[in-house]
Amino acid sequence: MTTSAPQYGWYGDDFTGATDTLAVLAQAGLRSMLFMGVPSAEALAAAGPLDAVGIAGAARAMPPEAMRAEMSAVGRFFEKLAPPVLHYKVCSTFDSAPHVGNIACGIQTLHPFVSNRWVPIVGGQPSLGRYCAFSNLFAAAGTGGAVHRIDRHPTMRQHPVTPMGEADLRLHLALQGLDGITALHYPLYDISAAAGTSAGTNALDAALQALLDHEATPHAMAPTLLDLTTPDQLATVGRLLWQQSQQARLLAVGSSAVAQALVAHWAKPAPPAAPPLVMADGPIFAWAGSLSPLTAAQVQAATAYQRIAVDAQKLGSDPAYAQTLQDAICTQLRNGQHVLAYTGPNDDSAANITAAAQVAQNSADLIARVVQARAEHGAPLRRVGIAGGDTSSHAVQALQLWGLSHQTTLCPGVTISRAHSSDPSRQGLELMLKGGQMGGVNLFERLVGI
Repeated sequence: MTTSAPQYGWYGDDFTGATDTLAVLAQAGLRSMLFMGVPSAEALAAAGPLDAVGIAGAARAMPPEAMRAEMSAVGRFFEKLAPPVLHYKVCSTFDSAPHVGNIACGIQTLHPFVSNRWVPIVGGQPSLGRYCAFSNLFAAAGTGGAVHRIDRHPTMRQHPVTPMGEADLRLHLALQGLDGITALHYPLYDISAAAGTSAGTNALDAALQALLDHEATPHAMAPTLLDLTTPDQLATVGRLLWQQSQQARLLAVGSSAVAQALVAHWAKPAPPAAPPLVMADGPIFAWAGSLSPLTAAQVQAATAYQRIAVDAQKLGSDPAYAQTLQDAICTQLRNGQHVLAYTGPNDDSAANITAAAQVAQNSADLIARVVQARAEHGAPLRRVGIAGGDTSSHAVQALQLWGLSHQTTLCPGVTISRAHSSDPSRQGLELMLKGGQMGGVNLFERLVGI
């Protein structure tokens, strides 16, 4: 695992999820770097020898044609790099639709660039309160919240862009165009573990081989959904993935549970824990662009910040308003105040979700302008936090970073990354990117540090 050839490659369909996978691999001791798009030769050289190479993308917010264009370039890059495992990292809730973030489209685009016909799709990520049982996905409502079937989840069933209306992931992905999905269900894992002998392992291997042997077209892609209900099953799933990847380069699909499974199978000695986040060196600028009720609660609890409500519609339609907002944020930061601007509702009022993608882009543009303005005034920001998957993706692109490395983990699913940039004012910037469902209520307070 310490050779110059990478053992693991991953493409994240949004930036927040991509950093979660980065954290899993880095915390396992793998030399890991997340690039902001297909890296140049210069960026690869600057990163040095790597065990794991990631590319952060924005496919989750793209229509199929745009996905194919972005992910084909990613596939060509990884085909040349040739890691045994190529991980298509999707959201742990699998929220996607035929017209946007189509996971089936992503699989079909990436698969020609590997040589193994088997495509494992790992459902669930217990560390985040995501569980897949008999192919049905369940998710907790916030950290430590009640667990709901995904199509009855209070947030995901009414997601503003990709509401989840089907809990059986085989049916969910079939509606997007992925046919012939088979399944390995968790009782098989438990039988294997309970046996404690090669007999149990052989039974699981035989079940997988039977699925592959019964394909109508022997050389066609063979997607299989794998349950995941407890952390104890990670090593079993990881063994299946790694074993197959040693026969032929493998495309694996799922959340950061794919990385967790392989790490569990490799059973690498745990490196020293990353140090806790220290007190911020200067004021923090945070932006909450998620419409999640959890993020709204996090905003309300952020008493260490000057909170600024943002009119999301005026932000994109009124340049004078955007400039006034930028000036107000910069004034507070110049005065040494932490600032949290938010576009989502912070009360019981309904959110305007008709232009979510454009709001995310407008938000990202303003975030980048604030960061640039502070640098031009000789006081570059050293820590920035962004809530919202689409906003995070656009913001990292607007900040013109070439890579992210892992610094520490704030809480499960929320990573603090170190930015890499050719701009000295942005090199080393501490960056928190989080999805709407991630983190405890006191997340922004914890971002200030101890």
